[in-house]
Amino acid sequence: MYRRVRAHPLTPRLAQWLLAAAVAYAVSPVDLIPDCIPVVGHLDDLVIVPLLVYAALRLIPEEVVAECRAAVEASSPR
Repeated sequence: MYRRVRAHPLTPRLAQWLLAAAVAYAVSPVDLIPDCIPVVGHLDDLVIVPLLVYAALRLIPEEVVAECRAAVEASSPR
């Protein structure tokens, strides 16, 4: 769904950048806090990525999110 939301023409540019940053941070081997530090190393991944997605979704109009969610549900086989 996030790919559709990011590609939608009514999605603000800042929201697109935040979603891209969330994906990049999630797959990047570089972290703010190295994973070799027990507990805290993985905690930054569990906090930063959801915060970026939450911030992006707050900027995107509800109609865009609803439209993209409906498109995903219609295209998924059940």
